[in-house]
Parts: sequence; structure tokens; C-alpha cells
Amino acid sequence: MHRRESIPISPERPALLVVAAPKEALAVLGGIGGDRAASLRFHRWEAIQIIPGIELLMTGVGKACAAGALAMVFDPTKHGAVINTGVAGSLPHPDGSNGSAGLLDVVLADASVYADEGIETPDGFADVASMGFSPAPPGFEAMGLTAPGDPGLLELLRPLCDQVGPIATVSTCAGTDAIAREIAARTGAIAEAMEGASVGFTALCVSASRDVPAVPFVEARVISNTTGDRTDQRWDLTGALEKLSAFSERLVGALL
Repeated sequence: MHRRESIPISPERPALLVVAAPKEALAVLGGIGGDRAASLRFHRWEAIQIIPGIELLMTGVGKACAAGALAMVFDPTKHGAVINTGVAGSLPHPDGSNGSAGLLDVVLADASVYADEGIETPDGFADVASMGFSPAPPGFEAMGLTAPGDPGLLELLRPLCDQVGPIATVSTCAGTDAIAREIAARTGAIAEAMEGASVGFTALCVSASRDVPAVPFVEARVISNTTGDRTDQRWDLTGALEKLSAFSERLVGALL
């Protein structure tokens, strides 16, 4: 299998937008300007066309749901891009200072990184890739646990976003300062969510299984909350969903 440069999106080759939760799906739908009645047709693990050139897939929360849904729906001979979006939590710098992503910032992931796939040992955390169990298909093992954002999509979407940096994909969100600092130090991420790397690797694996070129992938999210000790976290989910709607409108304008 070989990689392909980003290609134009069209009604014949739509972009697949991937979200986890119903509120994220409704926010994206509202921003794109599609028929809100389409929300009544939403079923997990089914993609619906919102407008020509744009499909929306709601997976459910977490890595397993994201991988299963994408494997069911994604067609690398049909879809022109896979974009994982939604909300995310900002991570601190490893020294405990505030992270570079603030509430309601749009964060574009130059890399989506599995943060906790591995084993805790007396000597620290060892990830599964370092033990020889890469989630990537044969020939791509050097990716380790990182699904890089497509260069063409990064260039296209960078002007629409406030911050660019890795987004960590976690199974357990960081509800203590210690865990938040650990995830940030381990991955270099400025934010955390629960699906991105799973979406990126699944898209790559599906393409590999069909021996076709990899489809461009990127993750972009709106910061809805800080991480760390729950009593000190700051949240604005309503504002983040409104920002997600506005970002979705601009995203579609850039793609089409």
C-alpha cells in the first residue's frame, strides 16, 4: 500500500466527519446547515449525507466504538478524507502550568496519539508498540502509537484553528493533576479526547486490508474543559458545542 496526497472533496468523493456523541453530531449538523430533521435518522455506526460532499458518522464514545463504527462505514475507494471532530479537554504542561489550549480554542492535531495502550511497570509505563504490538498495519509499524495528521489537511485547516499540536487518545480521562501531567509528558499532547488515534489507525488499517492508498486523516476539536483534579476543572460545554457548530461551517467551506 502507498500513501496518496490529499485530494479534493466532491459529491462523488465525500469527506467523512466522525463524532462520538449525539450533542457533537447535532452541533456539526447545525453548523453545516443540513436539515436538522436528519438528526432523527441518526443511528450509531451509520453514516448519513448532510450535504453533497459531506457525510457524518456518529460512533459512540471511546476507542472501541470509534474503531468498530469506522470499520463498518468507511470506504477508502469512496471517501476522500476522514476528519474526527468534537470536544476535548486541555492538558497542562508537564510542569503543572496551564496548557497552551484554552477553553473554546479549536485545536488541530498534527498527531493523534494513543496515550495509555500498554503496561504499567515498576520502571514506568511501557507502550504496546515498544513491545512489538503496533496498532498499525504491516509496513507502517514505525508509526508506533501515533497517527499523524495529513499534511494537506493540516495546511488547509490550520488557518481555521487556534492551536496546533498532538491530541492524546485516552481510555480514562485525566481527573487528577498527576494523571493529566503524566499524559502530557508521555505524549506531548496539548489536549485529550477518546477516539482520535483509533479513528486514524482504523482508517489506515481498512485501506491496507483492501490494498488501496491511505485516505487523508486529521483530528480537530474544540476545548470544552480543563483536565486535572475534578474540583478545579473549568467547563463550558455549551460554549464548546456552539464553537463546534461555527468551526464545522468553516471546515466545510474549506473542504468544498
